[in-house]
Amino acid sequence: MTQQALDPESGADPRPSAVDQRRWIALALLCLAQFMLVLDVTVVNVALPDMAVDLRLGRETLTWVVTAYTLCFGGLMLLGGRLADTLGARRTLLAGLAVFTLASLATGLADNAETLIGGRIAQGMGAALLSPSALAIVTTSFNGAERNKALGIWAAIGGTGSAVGVLIGGALTAGPGWEWVFYINVPVGIAALALLPAVIPARPPRQARLDLPGALLATAATALLIYGLVKAGDSGWGGATTLLPLAAAAVLYGVFAMVERASRAPLMDLRMFTRRPVLAGAFLMLVGTALLIAFFFLGSVYLQHARGFSALKTGLMFLPTAVATGLGAHVASRLTGRIGSRPIAVTGLAVAAVGAALLTRLSATGSPYTTLLPGFVITAVGIGAVFVTATTTALVLVDDQDAGLASAVINTFHEAGGSIGVAVVSTVAATSIEDGAIDGFTDAFILCAITAAVAAVVATVLVPRGKHRWTGPHIH
Repeated sequence: MTQQALDPESGADPRPSAVDQRRWIALALLCLAQFMLVLDVTVVNVALPDMAVDLRLGRETLTWVVTAYTLCFGGLMLLGGRLADTLGARRTLLAGLAVFTLASLATGLADNAETLIGGRIAQGMGAALLSPSALAIVTTSFNGAERNKALGIWAAIGGTGSAVGVLIGGALTAGPGWEWVFYINVPVGIAALALLPAVIPARPPRQARLDLPGALLATAATALLIYGLVKAGDSGWGGATTLLPLAAAAVLYGVFAMVERASRAPLMDLRMFTRRPVLAGAFLMLVGTALLIAFFFLGSVYLQHARGFSALKTGLMFLPTAVATGLGAHVASRLTGRIGSRPIAVTGLAVAAVGAALLTRLSATGSPYTTLLPGFVITAVGIGAVFVTATTTALVLVDDQDAGLASAVINTFHEAGGSIGVAVVSTVAATSIEDGAIDGFTDAFILCAITAAVAAVVATVLVPRGKHRWTGPHIH
């Protein structure tokens, strides 16, 4: 083999090679696949009213259209990471992409609630296999400054995908129809399946045990938690259909903790939560995602159901929110190294609380451009900053050997936050979602404002003090 000259400073080969080109092509394809996964968290929100009419869906079913995906995505993500270690990241990635693509086709073809929810569950399972495998490939394919650059691109996709999803969902629903929020994944998935094997080398898998009981317990417990929260909107917080699932969820979480402590290869090392940075990062990610996805859900239903906005007009309404989220993340990523995560996290949550408080002024006649939009933009700036501090707190302040597990924990709480946020606000705003009244929406936004304010107070104690330099990705 001919030895190539190395750059004297970086030690890297200054001349591009076929391997280098394949790595960057692979990164582009992996980011495209990840963009689909993040997009599908929020792309359905604008399509919900049209789905409800065509398939005769009630509030409870509409809630599950959103939460079934994030529930399986987050609940099975750690298992997906273990499978990548056992079977190989490339093999697990392609399997997850195939499942996600087929599930997207089935969901678009759904003609009843059962098929629709089943398709969303299958989409979440595919995403749980795809996402950790893709990130593992990105991480192992690049080193040094190139790794930071690659992860920066990856983070930008994740940071903007949720907000852009609402806009794309509006355009597709207003155009070819709500089915296309799922159909659009099919050609993208097929193209990625055809191209990825040529640019991702097969690597020998590492020996790892699979904690299948842990994965099943965690997912079942979270499903019962979401079910109980959703049922509270119909039967009240004291009803048996609310209390029994919530009690069962608490029991299963306890069993999960015991199983993880006894396992030689646990799905989640619970000792990680004894480390303050990881606990703080998980808390920030849970609250931030719960608020953001809840806002998209409430805003989409309010604009279309209570104010008569079209799907496209609703999607365009969220465009400033997408920009504001990116702006908040960009500013936070620049300031974290100078002043530390705590003041940014506290400020971000306080700003989100102010934005949510403004949303309590919603009315049946006032212009959404002067009531809804300012509150959404202000909240989005704050939540964008919270997302950055969640990641930096959890990953920068822990040892290198724990960074992988800490990242998996943060990603899991991201998806769990989306599920819980939608379930809670759907319950609080149940009457408004059913009949278009305003009171339920304002009550839900009051709850969001209180949650953000309380979280800001908690962050002043929980988030570690001190400055640190975030050398990972900046979101632009």
